[in-house]
Amino acid sequence: MQPTRAERVAEMMQRELGMMIQTELKDPRIGFASITRVEVSRDLSAAKVFVSVLGPDESAHETMAGLTHAGGFLRGEVGRRLKLRHAPELDFRLDQSIEKSMALQRLMHHLHDEEHRE
Repeated sequence: MQPTRAERVAEMMQRELGMMIQTELKDPRIGFASITRVEVSRDLSAAKVFVSVLGPDESAHETMAGLTHAGGFLRGEVGRRLKLRHAPELDFRLDQSIEKSMALQRLMHHLHDEEHRE
């Protein structure tokens, strides 16, 4: 099945936003962040941008504040680079799935170690 226009735009937005965050934003609040996925509404009016941040919780909150502050710039640039008539409104959300996965993996290793000690 062929991806919808919204899915194609979401993929392109993920790539562009990732590059812009790494190379063009100079806000010191923004730490090591990566865009894990983007969900665009069918009418392309809104986009949920899921961000994973490496580091402590306070670093993640600072990064999210910096990204929200840069949202207007990022929205304009995405619209221009992807040649969209109307750029989607960006809603940055902290993606904690990687941290949850790592915690689950640590728990499984711990249980495995306990099992072999008995």
